Amino acid sequence: MNSHSDTFTIVFLCFLFLTLGLKLWINSRHIRHILRHRGQTPPEFAHKISLEAHQKAAAYTIAKTKLGLILMFINACVLLGFTIFGGLQWLSVTMLGWFGPGYLYQIGLVFGFSFLTALIDLPGDYYNQFVLEEKFGFNKMGLGLWLRDLFAHTALGVALGLPLLWAILYLMAQAGSLWWLYAWLVFTGFMLFMQIIFPTFIAPLFNKFTPLEEGELRQSIEGLMQRTGFTANGLFVVDGSKRSAHSNAYFAGLGAKKRVVFYDTLIAQLSQAEIIAVLAHELGHFKLRHVLKLLAMTSLSSLAFFFVLGWLKDQVWFYQGLGVQALPVAHVNDAMALLLFMLVLPVFTFALQPLLSRSSRKHEYEADAFAAQHASADDLISSLVKMYEENAATLTPDPIHSMFYDSHPPAALRIAHLRAQA
Repeated sequence: MNSHSDTFTIVFLCFLFLTLGLKLWINSRHIRHILRHRGQTPPEFAHKISLEAHQKAAAYTIAKTKLGLILMFINACVLLGFTIFGGLQWLSVTMLGWFGPGYLYQIGLVFGFSFLTALIDLPGDYYNQFVLEEKFGFNKMGLGLWLRDLFAHTALGVALGLPLLWAILYLMAQAGSLWWLYAWLVFTGFMLFMQIIFPTFIAPLFNKFTPLEEGELRQSIEGLMQRTGFTANGLFVVDGSKRSAHSNAYFAGLGAKKRVVFYDTLIAQLSQAEIIAVLAHELGHFKLRHVLKLLAMTSLSSLAFFFVLGWLKDQVWFYQGLGVQALPVAHVNDAMALLLFMLVLPVFTFALQPLLSRSSRKHEYEADAFAAQHASADDLISSLVKMYEENAATLTPDPIHSMFYDSHPPAALRIAHLRAQA
Protein backbone atom coordinates (compact mmCIF):
# COMPACT_ATOMS: atom_id res chain seq x y z
CA MET A 1 0.00 0.00 0.00
CA ASN A 2 1.12 3.60 -0.56
CA SER A 3 0.60 6.78 1.42
CA HIS A 4 -2.49 7.77 -0.60
CA SER A 5 -4.23 4.47 0.08
CA ASP A 6 -3.25 4.60 3.77
CA THR A 7 -4.68 8.10 4.01
CA PHE A 8 -7.91 7.08 2.31
CA THR A 9 -8.26 4.11 4.67
CA ILE A 10 -7.97 6.45 7.65
CA VAL A 11 -10.44 8.94 6.14
CA PHE A 12 -12.93 6.17 5.37
CA LEU A 13 -12.70 4.70 8.89
CA CYS A 14 -13.07 8.15 10.46
CA PHE A 15 -16.19 8.89 8.42
CA LEU A 16 -17.60 5.43 9.17
CA PHE A 17 -17.18 5.70 12.94
CA LEU A 18 -18.35 9.31 13.00
CA THR A 19 -21.46 8.32 11.05
CA LEU A 20 -22.10 5.36 13.37
CA GLY A 21 -21.66 7.60 16.41
CA LEU A 22 -23.99 10.23 14.98
CA LYS A 23 -26.66 7.66 14.14
CA LEU A 24 -26.36 6.08 17.60
CA TRP A 25 -26.73 9.49 19.27
CA ILE A 26 -29.71 10.51 17.10
CA ASN A 27 -31.59 7.25 17.58
CA SER A 28 -30.85 7.12 21.32
CA ARG A 29 -32.25 10.65 21.64
CA HIS A 30 -35.31 9.49 19.71
CA ILE A 31 -35.94 6.59 22.09
CA ARG A 32 -35.48 8.75 25.20
CA HIS A 33 -37.73 11.48 23.80
CA ILE A 34 -40.54 9.02 23.07
CA LEU A 35 -40.22 7.41 26.51
CA ARG A 36 -40.48 10.82 28.20
CA HIS A 37 -43.73 11.57 26.38
CA ARG A 38 -45.41 8.16 26.38
CA GLY A 39 -47.29 8.76 29.63
CA GLN A 40 -49.72 11.26 28.11
CA THR A 41 -51.26 11.73 24.70
CA PRO A 42 -50.32 15.19 23.32
CA PRO A 43 -53.20 17.60 24.09
CA GLU A 44 -53.95 18.33 20.42
CA PHE A 45 -54.63 14.61 19.86
CA ALA A 46 -56.07 13.61 23.25
CA HIS A 47 -59.71 13.85 22.13
CA LYS A 48 -59.17 11.42 19.21
CA ILE A 49 -56.29 9.10 20.11
CA SER A 50 -56.46 7.08 23.30
CA LEU A 51 -53.56 6.77 25.73
CA GLU A 52 -53.43 3.05 24.89
CA ALA A 53 -53.01 3.77 21.16
CA HIS A 54 -50.41 6.45 21.91
CA GLN A 55 -48.40 4.04 24.05
CA LYS A 56 -48.67 1.33 21.39
CA ALA A 57 -47.20 3.76 18.85
CA ALA A 58 -44.41 4.59 21.28
CA ALA A 59 -43.60 0.92 21.88
CA TYR A 60 -43.73 0.14 18.14
CA THR A 61 -41.45 3.04 17.22
CA ILE A 62 -38.95 2.19 19.94
CA ALA A 63 -38.90 -1.47 18.88
CA LYS A 64 -38.26 -0.52 15.24
CA THR A 65 -35.58 1.97 16.26
CA LYS A 66 -33.78 -0.59 18.41
CA LEU A 67 -33.91 -3.14 15.60
CA GLY A 68 -32.54 -0.49 13.26
CA LEU A 69 -29.61 0.12 15.61
CA ILE A 70 -28.78 -3.59 15.74
CA LEU A 71 -28.93 -3.85 11.96
CA MET A 72 -26.83 -0.69 11.66
CA PHE A 73 -23.96 -2.29 13.58
CA ILE A 74 -24.32 -5.56 11.68
CA ASN A 75 -24.17 -3.68 8.38
CA ALA A 76 -21.11 -1.77 9.55
CA CYS A 77 -19.36 -5.07 10.33
CA VAL A 78 -20.37 -6.41 6.92
CA LEU A 79 -19.04 -3.24 5.27
CA LEU A 80 -15.70 -3.60 7.04
CA GLY A 81 -15.63 -7.31 6.22
CA PHE A 82 -16.10 -6.70 2.51
CA THR A 83 -13.66 -3.77 2.38
CA ILE A 84 -10.87 -3.41 4.94
CA PHE A 85 -10.80 -7.10 5.89
CA GLY A 86 -10.65 -8.30 2.30
CA GLY A 87 -14.05 -9.86 1.57
CA LEU A 88 -14.37 -8.28 -1.87
CA GLN A 89 -10.77 -9.14 -2.67
CA TRP A 90 -11.50 -12.80 -1.87
CA LEU A 91 -14.72 -12.73 -3.90
CA SER A 92 -12.92 -11.10 -6.82
CA VAL A 93 -10.17 -13.73 -6.86
CA THR A 94 -12.78 -16.49 -6.61
CA MET A 95 -14.85 -15.15 -9.51
CA LEU A 96 -11.74 -14.50 -11.59
CA GLY A 97 -10.74 -18.12 -11.06
CA TRP A 98 -14.18 -19.33 -12.13
CA PHE A 99 -14.76 -17.13 -15.17
CA GLY A 100 -11.46 -15.49 -16.11
CA PRO A 101 -11.28 -11.77 -16.95
CA GLY A 102 -14.24 -10.42 -18.87
CA TYR A 103 -17.91 -9.58 -18.49
CA LEU A 104 -18.84 -12.92 -16.93
CA TYR A 105 -16.35 -12.27 -14.14
CA GLN A 106 -17.65 -8.76 -13.54
CA ILE A 107 -21.31 -9.75 -13.60
CA GLY A 108 -20.52 -12.73 -11.38
CA LEU A 109 -18.75 -10.41 -8.93
CA VAL A 110 -21.76 -8.08 -8.65
CA PHE A 111 -24.32 -10.88 -8.38
CA GLY A 112 -22.12 -12.87 -6.00
CA PHE A 113 -21.88 -9.83 -3.73
CA SER A 114 -25.64 -9.23 -4.01
CA PHE A 115 -26.36 -12.86 -3.13
CA LEU A 116 -24.11 -12.81 -0.05
CA THR A 117 -25.52 -9.53 1.27
CA ALA A 118 -29.09 -10.78 0.68
CA LEU A 119 -28.31 -13.86 2.76
CA ILE A 120 -26.91 -11.67 5.53
CA ASP A 121 -30.02 -9.43 5.45
CA LEU A 122 -32.44 -12.37 5.49
CA PRO A 123 -32.61 -12.96 9.29
CA GLY A 124 -33.26 -9.26 9.94
CA ASP A 125 -36.00 -9.15 7.31
CA TYR A 126 -37.59 -12.28 8.75
CA TYR A 127 -37.46 -10.92 12.31
CA ASN A 128 -38.97 -7.60 11.25
CA GLN A 129 -41.87 -9.28 9.44
CA PHE A 130 -42.69 -12.25 11.63
CA VAL A 131 -41.65 -11.04 15.07
CA LEU A 132 -41.84 -7.26 15.27
CA GLU A 133 -44.70 -6.61 12.84
CA GLU A 134 -46.50 -9.70 14.14
CA LYS A 135 -46.19 -8.52 17.76
CA PHE A 136 -47.93 -5.22 16.98
CA GLY A 137 -50.63 -6.76 14.81
CA PHE A 138 -49.48 -5.51 11.42
CA ASN A 139 -48.23 -8.68 9.75
CA LYS A 140 -50.80 -10.45 7.57
CA MET A 141 -48.36 -12.59 5.60
CA GLY A 142 -47.72 -16.28 5.96
CA LEU A 143 -44.30 -17.79 5.40
CA GLY A 144 -45.33 -19.09 1.97
CA LEU A 145 -46.28 -15.63 0.67
CA TRP A 146 -43.13 -14.13 2.17
CA LEU A 147 -40.97 -16.70 0.37
CA ARG A 148 -42.87 -16.22 -2.90
CA ASP A 149 -42.29 -12.47 -2.64
CA LEU A 150 -38.62 -13.08 -1.92
CA PHE A 151 -38.14 -15.27 -4.99
CA ALA A 152 -40.23 -12.99 -7.19
CA HIS A 153 -38.27 -9.89 -6.17
CA THR A 154 -35.02 -11.77 -6.79
CA ALA A 155 -36.08 -12.94 -10.24
CA LEU A 156 -37.34 -9.49 -11.15
CA GLY A 157 -34.11 -7.91 -9.93
CA VAL A 158 -32.06 -10.25 -12.09
CA ALA A 159 -34.26 -9.75 -15.15
CA LEU A 160 -34.20 -5.96 -14.92
CA GLY A 161 -30.80 -5.44 -13.35
CA LEU A 162 -28.72 -7.67 -15.60
CA PRO A 163 -29.21 -5.63 -18.82
CA LEU A 164 -28.58 -2.36 -16.95
CA LEU A 165 -25.43 -3.74 -15.32
CA TRP A 166 -24.11 -5.08 -18.64
CA ALA A 167 -24.77 -1.74 -20.37
CA ILE A 168 -22.93 0.25 -17.68
CA LEU A 169 -19.98 -2.15 -17.63
CA TYR A 170 -19.78 -2.05 -21.42
CA LEU A 171 -19.72 1.77 -21.40
CA MET A 172 -17.07 1.80 -18.66
CA ALA A 173 -14.84 -0.37 -20.84
CA GLN A 174 -15.59 0.97 -24.33
CA ALA A 175 -16.88 4.55 -24.19
CA GLY A 176 -13.66 6.35 -23.30
CA SER A 177 -13.18 9.12 -20.75
CA LEU A 178 -16.82 10.27 -20.96
CA TRP A 179 -18.24 6.85 -20.15
CA TRP A 180 -19.73 8.24 -16.93
CA LEU A 181 -21.92 10.68 -18.90
CA TYR A 182 -23.23 7.97 -21.24
CA ALA A 183 -23.79 5.62 -18.30
CA TRP A 184 -25.75 8.35 -16.53
CA LEU A 185 -27.96 8.78 -19.60
CA VAL A 186 -28.61 5.03 -19.67
CA PHE A 187 -29.33 4.98 -15.93
CA THR A 188 -31.71 7.96 -16.19
CA GLY A 189 -33.53 6.33 -19.10
CA PHE A 190 -33.83 3.13 -17.10
CA MET A 191 -35.33 4.98 -14.11
CA LEU A 192 -37.91 6.69 -16.34
CA PHE A 193 -38.69 3.36 -17.99
CA MET A 194 -39.30 1.83 -14.55
CA GLN A 195 -41.67 4.66 -13.64
CA ILE A 196 -43.69 3.92 -16.77
CA ILE A 197 -43.87 0.12 -16.49
CA PHE A 198 -44.22 -0.17 -12.72
CA PRO A 199 -48.00 0.40 -12.37
CA THR A 200 -49.11 -1.80 -15.25
CA PHE A 201 -46.51 -4.59 -15.37
CA ILE A 202 -44.56 -4.86 -12.11
CA ALA A 203 -46.95 -3.98 -9.28
CA PRO A 204 -49.64 -6.44 -10.51
CA LEU A 205 -47.10 -9.26 -10.10
CA PHE A 206 -47.36 -8.86 -6.34
CA ASN A 207 -50.84 -7.48 -5.69
CA LYS A 208 -54.31 -7.58 -7.13
CA PHE A 209 -55.54 -4.22 -8.43
CA THR A 210 -59.30 -3.94 -8.66
CA PRO A 211 -60.99 -0.97 -10.36
CA LEU A 212 -62.78 1.20 -7.81
CA GLU A 213 -66.43 0.28 -8.02
CA GLU A 214 -69.05 2.69 -9.30
CA GLY A 215 -70.78 4.73 -6.65
CA GLU A 216 -70.72 7.93 -4.67
CA LEU A 217 -67.03 7.65 -3.71
CA ARG A 218 -65.92 7.20 -7.30
CA GLN A 219 -68.09 10.09 -8.43
CA SER A 220 -66.62 12.35 -5.76
CA ILE A 221 -63.08 11.35 -6.74
CA GLU A 222 -63.75 11.98 -10.42
CA GLY A 223 -65.28 15.35 -9.54
CA LEU A 224 -62.16 16.33 -7.58
CA MET A 225 -59.90 15.24 -10.43
CA GLN A 226 -61.98 17.19 -12.93
CA ARG A 227 -61.87 20.34 -10.76
CA THR A 228 -58.10 20.13 -10.46
CA GLY A 229 -57.50 19.25 -14.12
CA PHE A 230 -55.99 15.86 -13.36
CA THR A 231 -56.27 12.79 -15.57
CA ALA A 232 -55.32 9.22 -14.68
CA ASN A 233 -55.33 5.80 -16.27
CA GLY A 234 -57.86 4.38 -13.82
CA LEU A 235 -58.77 4.32 -10.13
CA PHE A 236 -57.78 1.14 -8.32
CA VAL A 237 -57.99 -0.57 -4.94
CA VAL A 238 -55.00 -2.78 -4.05
CA ASP A 239 -55.22 -5.73 -1.69
CA GLY A 240 -52.55 -4.46 0.67
CA SER A 241 -54.32 -6.18 3.58
CA LYS A 242 -52.99 -9.60 2.49
CA ARG A 243 -49.52 -8.49 3.61
CA SER A 244 -49.98 -5.77 6.20
CA ALA A 245 -52.51 -3.81 8.24
CA HIS A 246 -50.74 -0.55 7.34
CA SER A 247 -52.66 1.78 5.03
CA ASN A 248 -51.73 4.22 2.29
CA ALA A 249 -52.75 5.81 -1.00
CA TYR A 250 -50.47 6.76 -3.88
CA PHE A 251 -50.06 7.63 -7.53
CA ALA A 252 -47.88 5.49 -9.75
CA GLY A 253 -46.55 6.02 -13.23
CA LEU A 254 -45.89 8.98 -15.50
CA GLY A 255 -47.90 10.67 -18.20
CA ALA A 256 -50.81 8.67 -19.55
CA LYS A 257 -49.81 5.67 -17.41
CA LYS A 258 -50.62 7.38 -14.09
CA ARG A 259 -52.80 5.35 -11.76
CA VAL A 260 -54.58 6.37 -8.57
CA VAL A 261 -54.25 3.54 -6.04
CA PHE A 262 -55.91 3.14 -2.64
CA TYR A 263 -55.05 0.42 -0.15
CA ASP A 264 -58.12 -1.58 0.81
CA THR A 265 -57.17 -0.92 4.44
CA LEU A 266 -57.42 2.82 3.79
CA ILE A 267 -60.86 2.47 2.22
CA ALA A 268 -61.99 0.56 5.32
CA GLN A 269 -60.54 3.05 7.80
CA LEU A 270 -61.58 6.43 6.38
CA SER A 271 -64.85 8.13 5.57
CA GLN A 272 -65.61 9.27 2.03
CA ALA A 273 -64.77 12.91 2.82
CA GLU A 274 -61.48 11.87 4.41
CA ILE A 275 -60.54 9.75 1.38
CA ILE A 276 -61.21 12.75 -0.87
CA ALA A 277 -58.95 14.90 1.34
CA VAL A 278 -56.15 12.33 1.18
CA LEU A 279 -56.51 12.14 -2.59
CA ALA A 280 -56.40 15.94 -2.82
CA HIS A 281 -53.09 15.86 -0.95
CA GLU A 282 -51.68 13.32 -3.42
CA LEU A 283 -53.00 15.38 -6.33
CA GLY A 284 -51.15 18.33 -4.87
CA HIS A 285 -47.84 16.53 -5.31
CA PHE A 286 -48.52 16.12 -9.03
CA LYS A 287 -50.06 19.53 -9.66
CA LEU A 288 -47.16 21.26 -7.87
CA ARG A 289 -44.67 19.16 -9.87
CA HIS A 290 -43.13 17.58 -6.80
CA VAL A 291 -42.72 14.29 -8.65
CA LEU A 292 -40.84 15.95 -11.52
CA LYS A 293 -38.72 17.95 -9.07
CA LEU A 294 -37.81 14.77 -7.23
CA LEU A 295 -36.91 13.02 -10.48
CA ALA A 296 -34.81 16.01 -11.54
CA MET A 297 -33.01 16.11 -8.18
CA THR A 298 -32.38 12.37 -8.31
CA SER A 299 -31.08 12.66 -11.86
CA LEU A 300 -28.70 15.50 -11.02
CA SER A 301 -27.44 13.67 -7.93
CA SER A 302 -26.78 10.53 -9.95
CA LEU A 303 -24.92 12.63 -12.55
CA ALA A 304 -22.62 13.92 -9.81
CA PHE A 305 -22.12 10.40 -8.47
CA PHE A 306 -21.26 8.99 -11.91
CA PHE A 307 -18.79 11.84 -12.44
CA VAL A 308 -17.04 11.08 -9.14
CA LEU A 309 -17.03 7.36 -9.96
CA GLY A 310 -15.50 8.15 -13.36
CA TRP A 311 -12.55 9.70 -11.57
CA LEU A 312 -12.27 7.18 -8.72
CA LYS A 313 -12.23 4.08 -10.89
CA ASP A 314 -8.78 4.96 -12.22
CA GLN A 315 -7.28 5.71 -8.80
CA VAL A 316 -5.29 2.78 -7.41
CA TRP A 317 -5.49 4.19 -3.87
CA PHE A 318 -9.31 3.95 -4.01
CA TYR A 319 -9.12 0.17 -4.32
CA GLN A 320 -6.16 -0.42 -2.04
CA GLY A 321 -7.50 1.92 0.63
CA LEU A 322 -10.62 -0.26 0.81
CA GLY A 323 -8.79 -3.57 1.02
CA VAL A 324 -8.79 -4.48 -2.68
CA GLN A 325 -5.65 -4.90 -4.75
CA ALA A 326 -5.98 -3.50 -8.27
CA LEU A 327 -5.55 -6.36 -10.74
CA PRO A 328 -3.32 -5.85 -13.84
CA VAL A 329 -6.01 -6.86 -16.33
CA ALA A 330 -7.74 -4.29 -18.53
CA HIS A 331 -11.15 -3.22 -17.21
CA VAL A 332 -11.21 -5.99 -14.60
CA ASN A 333 -11.77 -3.37 -11.90
CA ASP A 334 -14.90 -1.77 -13.40
CA ALA A 335 -17.35 -3.94 -11.48
CA MET A 336 -15.20 -3.61 -8.37
CA ALA A 337 -15.29 0.18 -8.70
CA LEU A 338 -19.10 0.07 -8.87
CA LEU A 339 -19.37 -2.12 -5.77
CA LEU A 340 -16.89 -0.14 -3.69
CA PHE A 341 -18.52 3.15 -4.64
CA MET A 342 -22.02 1.94 -3.73
CA LEU A 343 -20.71 0.53 -0.45
CA VAL A 344 -18.93 3.65 0.79
CA LEU A 345 -21.17 6.37 -0.65
CA PRO A 346 -23.68 6.30 2.28
CA VAL A 347 -20.80 6.71 4.74
CA PHE A 348 -19.74 10.00 3.16
CA THR A 349 -23.22 11.41 2.42
CA PHE A 350 -25.24 10.72 5.59
CA ALA A 351 -24.59 14.24 6.90
CA LEU A 352 -26.49 15.60 3.86
CA GLN A 353 -29.66 13.71 4.82
CA PRO A 354 -31.33 16.71 6.57
CA LEU A 355 -31.26 18.65 3.29
CA LEU A 356 -33.21 15.89 1.51
CA SER A 357 -35.63 15.49 4.40
CA ARG A 358 -36.22 19.24 4.56
CA SER A 359 -37.08 19.36 0.86
CA SER A 360 -39.50 16.46 1.25
CA ARG A 361 -41.23 18.01 4.28
CA LYS A 362 -41.59 21.29 2.37
CA HIS A 363 -43.39 19.40 -0.40
CA GLU A 364 -45.69 17.79 2.17
CA TYR A 365 -46.69 21.17 3.57
CA GLU A 366 -47.37 22.44 0.05
CA ALA A 367 -49.48 19.40 -0.81
CA ASP A 368 -51.43 19.85 2.43
CA ALA A 369 -52.16 23.47 1.48
CA PHE A 370 -53.35 22.29 -1.94
CA ALA A 371 -55.64 19.75 -0.28
CA ALA A 372 -57.03 22.41 2.06
CA GLN A 373 -57.84 24.58 -0.97
CA HIS A 374 -59.51 21.87 -3.08
CA ALA A 375 -61.04 19.66 -0.40
CA SER A 376 -61.22 20.16 3.38
CA ALA A 377 -58.41 20.82 5.83
CA ASP A 378 -60.54 19.43 8.66
CA ASP A 379 -61.16 16.20 6.76
CA LEU A 380 -57.45 15.84 6.00
CA ILE A 381 -56.66 16.40 9.68
CA SER A 382 -59.12 13.73 10.77
CA SER A 383 -57.80 11.30 8.14
CA LEU A 384 -54.21 11.90 9.23
CA VAL A 385 -55.11 11.34 12.89
CA LYS A 386 -56.76 8.04 11.97
CA MET A 387 -53.75 6.95 9.92
CA TYR A 388 -51.35 7.91 12.70
CA GLU A 389 -53.37 5.72 15.03
CA GLU A 390 -53.89 2.78 12.65
CA ASN A 391 -50.23 2.76 11.55
CA ALA A 392 -48.92 3.26 15.12
CA ALA A 393 -46.94 6.33 14.03
CA THR A 394 -45.44 8.15 16.97
CA LEU A 395 -46.90 11.57 17.74
CA THR A 396 -43.77 12.65 19.63
CA PRO A 397 -40.66 12.10 17.52
CA ASP A 398 -37.39 13.66 18.59
CA PRO A 399 -36.85 16.86 16.54
CA ILE A 400 -33.28 16.00 15.52
CA HIS A 401 -34.26 12.45 14.55
CA SER A 402 -37.12 13.87 12.52
CA MET A 403 -34.76 16.34 10.84
CA PHE A 404 -32.56 13.48 9.62
CA TYR A 405 -35.00 10.68 8.91
CA ASP A 406 -38.55 11.92 8.40
CA SER A 407 -39.80 12.69 4.91
CA HIS A 408 -43.06 13.99 6.44
CA PRO A 409 -43.39 16.74 9.07
CA PRO A 410 -43.98 15.64 12.67
CA ALA A 411 -47.67 15.10 13.44
CA ALA A 412 -48.12 18.14 15.71
CA LEU A 413 -46.48 20.56 13.24
CA ARG A 414 -48.39 19.17 10.30
CA ILE A 415 -51.74 19.40 12.07
CA ALA A 416 -50.98 22.97 13.20
CA HIS A 417 -50.12 23.92 9.62
CA LEU A 418 -53.39 22.45 8.35
CA ARG A 419 -55.41 24.24 11.02
CA ALA A 420 -53.82 27.49 9.90
CA GLN A 421 -54.90 26.66 6.33
CA ALA A 422 -58.45 25.98 7.53
